[in-house]
Amino acid sequence: MKKVTLFTDGACLDNPGPGGWAALLRYGPHEKLVSGGVDETTNNRMELMAVIEGLKILNEPCEVEVVVDSRYVMDAFDKNWLRNWKANGWKTAAKKEVKNQDLWELLDEQSQTHRLRWKWVRGHTGHEENEKVDAAAREAAEAVRRRS
Repeated sequence: MKKVTLFTDGACLDNPGPGGWAALLRYGPHEKLVSGGVDETTNNRMELMAVIEGLKILNEPCEVEVVVDSRYVMDAFDKNWLRNWKANGWKTAAKKEVKNQDLWELLDEQSQTHRLRWKWVRGHTGHEENEKVDAAAREAAEAVRRRS
């Protein structure tokens, strides 16, 4: 099974507002950077989209180290929130609707294909790849704003 590293980030110029996401995949010496933007969104949705879109690029099952600066995304896996939400009919422990359920379902589907390991990095601290995806996500969000 191939080992891939996926660096992701999301950005939102207002929250909600124009947003962007970016994903950098690394396999050995090969890298691929992808990004996109959305007119009206939130930062959390863009963080989720970055991981979803990054995983979609993989055309076979892989071991993926997912490097994020979003505890929101990582904790859903590491603290079993996602599993519990599904078991509770997409309700939180407080019996409220899970926000961004549509994207959580897509991410859950993508995660079934691969073996994911999560790694958190603090954003905006000079981590090279995190800074690269942050810049690409912000650029995508700015492009959306300019089109509006």
